[in-house]
Amino acid sequence: MKFGIDLGGTKIEGVVLDERGEVIERRRIPTEREKGYDHILQGIARVVSEMEEVTGLTAEHVGIGTPGTIDPISGLMKNSNTVVLNGKPLGKDLEKLIDKPLTLANDANCFAVAETLMGCVPEAAPDAKVVFGVILGTGTGGGVVVNGKIIAGAQGIGGEWGHTFLDHSGGYCYCGRVGCTEQIISGPALERYYLRMSGRALTMREIVPRYRAGSDAAATRTLERFFHYFAKGIANIINFLDPDVVVLGGGLGNIGELYEDGIPQVVDHLFNPRMDTRFLKPKLGDSAGVFGAALL
Repeated sequence: MKFGIDLGGTKIEGVVLDERGEVIERRRIPTEREKGYDHILQGIARVVSEMEEVTGLTAEHVGIGTPGTIDPISGLMKNSNTVVLNGKPLGKDLEKLIDKPLTLANDANCFAVAETLMGCVPEAAPDAKVVFGVILGTGTGGGVVVNGKIIAGAQGIGGEWGHTFLDHSGGYCYCGRVGCTEQIISGPALERYYLRMSGRALTMREIVPRYRAGSDAAATRTLERFFHYFAKGIANIINFLDPDVVVLGGGLGNIGELYEDGIPQVVDHLFNPRMDTRFLKPKLGDSAGVFGAALL
């Protein structure tokens, strides 16, 4: 049996999977991150304990997906948008509290490994060796899986394409640099661009229908910007990593026109006359994070 915890900004979700990948038990409680670091730790411990109690099983190992990365040198959490976790020895503190060995990985890596081993990849591209999982939503994240294993890297930042340079028009990023991919093609970045073009503050859920109706020039420019810079950004990844498959997750990955109008532009930026990389829609939905945590 595999025990996994997905630590999100708004929820802590737990799952127990059997040897076939079927769900035996599932739990979800609010993160309540405003109550602080210790409260989050207690919430994770509570979910593990409740799943053990309900199933009658004792977890020998727990995988945990985190909104950020454990620095492999210091052991401290970094780059988390749940800022109370940053600078904390999350893994060490949790192991002490739960009294079990843990494996931690960031949420994008968990998404990537879940789709590679349990989701869309086995069905559509069973021979794929290299998979790049993309999160396109509030942030822009990514995870690299090679031969079924996450490539976290020497600094724990493997797959972090959201903070690779894309274009100066993105302006300053919270990470302190200018022109990061996340500041151009994430949902909030596109919403800011629409606001500058139109003077109206709308969400992407409102902007996309306006683009489809063809009656809002600012919406058209916003989506065209998304497709153009997505193609340039993902082409950089393909030129370097040359993955067999790219899985497009996150809310913006559900925009159908991304496949019709964005992906065909990728080849314009490749160091190859054609594109053999396959782009797949994820299969596991918002379960990918917690399934990936269990698979750790």
